[in-house]
Amino acid sequence: MKGIAIGLSNNSKEILKRLKKTEFVKDIYIAGSSKEDGKENKLIQVQKPREILLKKWPEIDLIIFIGSIAASIRIINSFLTSKDQDPGVIVIDNKGYKIVPLIGLHQSNTQNIACQIANLLGGEIIETNNSNDQNLLNLDAFGNQWGWKRSGNINDWSKIVIKQAKNEEIFCKQLSGNKLWKTSESAEIINQIDKKETEKPDSTFYVSIFENHETTWNPPVLWVGIGCERNSSKELITNSLNNFFESGNFSQQSIAGFATIDIKKNEKGILELAKEKNLPIKFFSKEDLSKIIVPNPSNVVQNEIGTPSVAEASCLLAAGEESKLLEEKRIFKNQSGAVTIALAESKNQYNPTHGEIHIIGSGPGDISFLTNNARKALSRCTVWIGYEMYLDLIKPLKRNDQVLIESKLTEERERCSKAIKLAEEGIKVALISSGESGFYGMAGLLLELLQKIKKEYRPCFEVHPGISSVQLAAAISGAPLMNDFCSVSLSDKLTPWSLIEKRIEGALVGDFVIALFNPQSIERNWQLKSVIEICLQSRHGNTPVLIARQVGRENQTKKFFTLNTIPFKEIDMLSIIIIGNSQTTLVDEIFLTPRGYLQN
Repeated sequence: MKGIAIGLSNNSKEILKRLKKTEFVKDIYIAGSSKEDGKENKLIQVQKPREILLKKWPEIDLIIFIGSIAASIRIINSFLTSKDQDPGVIVIDNKGYKIVPLIGLHQSNTQNIACQIANLLGGEIIETNNSNDQNLLNLDAFGNQWGWKRSGNINDWSKIVIKQAKNEEIFCKQLSGNKLWKTSESAEIINQIDKKETEKPDSTFYVSIFENHETTWNPPVLWVGIGCERNSSKELITNSLNNFFESGNFSQQSIAGFATIDIKKNEKGILELAKEKNLPIKFFSKEDLSKIIVPNPSNVVQNEIGTPSVAEASCLLAAGEESKLLEEKRIFKNQSGAVTIALAESKNQYNPTHGEIHIIGSGPGDISFLTNNARKALSRCTVWIGYEMYLDLIKPLKRNDQVLIESKLTEERERCSKAIKLAEEGIKVALISSGESGFYGMAGLLLELLQKIKKEYRPCFEVHPGISSVQLAAAISGAPLMNDFCSVSLSDKLTPWSLIEKRIEGALVGDFVIALFNPQSIERNWQLKSVIEICLQSRHGNTPVLIARQVGRENQTKKFFTLNTIPFKEIDMLSIIIIGNSQTTLVDEIFLTPRGYLQN
């Protein structure tokens, strides 16, 4: 993203520095002409706002002002042209308490960015547009969240948006692409037109691969199969592609990628075209291509390279299961070479460079333990996936245009696979894990699965740390983790019990404070007793022990015991146990492992 932030006074420096660390802002400025100290100038440039915009306006897509709304409006007023060309504009007060999306709420995605910044800064977003007041779907912008590209005249889109604001009926005819958006609360008032129904003029927008609709979202579901003579020029390939798509009334905005045989990995014309359009190429071996049944096999191609089809077979292979051949191959020739093109439609979208997976640790329970960084990620994501109980805890933060996918407790792999699939389609996904996702949570499994995907086809991901239940258990009891400690899960479903025993024994040898996760369940009712017996071989029976249950939730409890007095019947999977080391004390219900400060 090419964004800048301009502080209208010296009081804005701290907010500017925080914005500089986000993906939204590349350069930060302070309004004025006076020189700052050298260290500051390396990060914050000092320049008059009008001079900044004269230089930057044509290339930026976002401006964030820190200061007065009135001053910000006066600065940008002479630069404004039309809402489909102007960058987004956001104004923030010097403390970061109020965030106002001013311009580009739809086309520039400013509304969503402002929401993310508000969550990051812990501020309040102030919106006044109809979509927010009435919980309407941003018809001319929402498709960006689903990995689509918009086509059609901006005036036609504006007419539909105005009709929606007037509470007139709006219709959608979706012919391809992901349909999960229809389950959002904002989409409930959109009337769905069946494929056989007649369109409603001036009140219908489309989700399709075709070029002829005036207001269309184009999902990336088309795979272009290409075969060509060696050294065919990029110009011939490009012109052939344009001709092919125009004659079939297909939109190039719906291209997911290109496909061809692997001997074309160094074919300059194909590589240059893919780079120019910023689209992937999938290469297939002649053996794999030979397995695909196509309508137009060629003996010439078979004799030449060992497979009867390149264009048709490769686009079908790239499009995957349940794909269909939309257009059979056509051959284009001129003096610089020959090109064969075919087209297949995939059941699923493909836009991994646009998709993202945000693995979010939602904390131990109460929504107040959710970090601002996690809140920002949640506001960025279109789809939230998680165990239904964990989603319920953070549901108050969900917007009406966002979608929840709930699953059961034991369906961790299914959740991760779904998140990856949606991200590959170009959708930003939040994968929710309770506590800290890297502590016995979803982060490890998700990353294991991502490692199996080739790096060039892998959607980007980010792990957002959360507060672990063991951290909160320690906090409500005192400071038992002030010195070296370890955590051990007593669940032997994924880890052999013999290995768990070795880890406990090692922790005892090292005199670690030990935190026990998953201590006991109805099926696993002997492991905890076994661990305590091992502990008693090395530690005194009066070693203090904390049993915290339902931490961060409505029924939170904490109780102190010793190794000799642990009430096994009161412990379940909702419990966290912290066993002190040789230095840990319990005085007046202050659970403490000294660091040694008072000894120096």
